[in-house]
Amino acid sequence: MGLGGPRAEQTEEHLKREHSLSKPYQGVGSASSGLWDLQGNAMVMTQYIRLTPDLQSKQGAVWNRVPCYLRDWEMQVHFKIHGQGKKNLNGDGFAIWYTKDRMQPGPVFGSKDNFLGLGVFVDTYPNEEKQQEAQKRRYSPGNQRVFPYISAMVNNGSLTYDHDRDGRPTELGGCTAMVRNLNHDTFLVIRYVKRRLTVLIDIDGKHEWRDCIDVPGVRLPRGYYFGTSSVTGDLSDNHDIISLKLYQLTVERTPEEEKRDREVYLPVVDNLKLPGMEAPLEPMSGLALFLIVFFSLVAIVFAIVIGVIIYNKWQEQSRKHFY
Repeated sequence: MGLGGPRAEQTEEHLKREHSLSKPYQGVGSASSGLWDLQGNAMVMTQYIRLTPDLQSKQGAVWNRVPCYLRDWEMQVHFKIHGQGKKNLNGDGFAIWYTKDRMQPGPVFGSKDNFLGLGVFVDTYPNEEKQQEAQKRRYSPGNQRVFPYISAMVNNGSLTYDHDRDGRPTELGGCTAMVRNLNHDTFLVIRYVKRRLTVLIDIDGKHEWRDCIDVPGVRLPRGYYFGTSSVTGDLSDNHDIISLKLYQLTVERTPEEEKRDREVYLPVVDNLKLPGMEAPLEPMSGLALFLIVFFSLVAIVFAIVIGVIIYNKWQEQSRKHFY
């Protein structure tokens, strides 16, 4: 179920089993063997891994034990969200992670805040809209996002996910995705190729990918971990993961692209004006440093010479006044 067409850019793809999760989920959660760890209320069932049941105040996650060093990749997520709650009386959704830290519970869909890496959120409850309704404030239709809503966030550890505003201040992009209580399969793809992050969805039962998020200039370090987590609060849903399939993508690069796509050590998004997310300054070359020092010294010598000339002129004037 790979992505074909022009989007593939002459791409070859290979399933990486050490980063993939599928039935019969052999060894998942096992202390001694297996490639995936369970956390919280997550449970292995025969047909899926349930991150949270349709009960209040539950948290669950599943994390890959193997860090991923692939340069270009595609994660295909087969999931199902369903429960007894009527529209907007369900929550909260789930997240797919590619982060430096793993197995750390927290407030962002069951995982830690101020993370290092990428989070893609399938958010099923509109916190901001409901809060504004409760405060009797008019919710502007121009800013309204229809839920369930999928969004993405890249964090260098300095940003906080704003739960009350559904992550709006740090959102890279997003789309509405009606994914609850459907009788057909629902899929999401996260694709990272040549520093471009794209998210596509197949949720209409037509086996067709639809664009959701497309962000160029995303720089993610290698060696991070894949995982998925979910949380319920006063509202709840069953959040089920049927499979996670990671594909290694082999893409041709020009010499210019090779230079541009060099290794990075902190997650960052080019030209993104978010607090704390400025791109790190590139170190100066030896030649640039030499020229700066050289011209600085020339300027200092020039200033000293001018100073001496002015001082001598002043002394001559003083002597003339004295006589």
